[in-house]
Amino acid sequence: MLRLVWVIGISLPFIVYYFFRLIYVEQNPDRFTEKDRYAIARHMVDLAMRNSFIHTKGFGMEKLPAEGGYVMYPNHQGKFDVLGIIHVHDSPCTLVIDEKRSHLPLANEVTRLLRGARLDRTDMRSQVNCIMQIASEVQEGRRYILFPEGGYTFNENSLQEFHAGAFKCALKAKCPIVPVVLVDSYIPFGCNGLQPVFTQVHFLDPIPYEEYKDCNTIKIASMVKEAIQTRLDELKK
Repeated sequence: MLRLVWVIGISLPFIVYYFFRLIYVEQNPDRFTEKDRYAIARHMVDLAMRNSFIHTKGFGMEKLPAEGGYVMYPNHQGKFDVLGIIHVHDSPCTLVIDEKRSHLPLANEVTRLLRGARLDRTDMRSQVNCIMQIASEVQEGRRYILFPEGGYTFNENSLQEFHAGAFKCALKAKCPIVPVVLVDSYIPFGCNGLQPVFTQVHFLDPIPYEEYKDCNTIKIASMVKEAIQTRLDELKK
């Protein structure tokens, strides 16, 4: 938490700048493509990382589908997770985020800028509409980050239960599923201290629709969780 307070404090002039920059972008949507918005978001992320002494290394970027939409399913560790993925993911992508968490500092700005999907877990109709929206946008070529664990509770580099419902949007979109392994992503904003920290993002082999189309969401969740757990076990050796 100390690092989060520090980065907000030291970056205050930039936060004010990006606040008004974001207002301008939203008032002039036709002037900014998705690539433009993503470039601004990445600059915000890189600035926050530099000011808070966070270093993230990416692996497997060459495995990502070159064209078309897909859904990335990472393990969930903390507030830094999305920022780490954006830092190493060159093509524009966006995120699915819990409605309440989406209003936290940085998360709110990134969600608005990237036109992310805010999921209200207290409203079933809203959840259904959100899934349909994501599926439609993925079919049109957008790339989403969706955490199948839903939340995090000091699980560090261990996995929690993967919720099968998280995979409905990929199944409806008939798109590739990209398992993503986050390592030590809980440290930046979850531990006190300002010493440099190092995190990793590993993109695993995409699972094409043809490979999971006859599976139910429970089986798909198991497939993705097993792939992530296997890589975590390999990295522990």
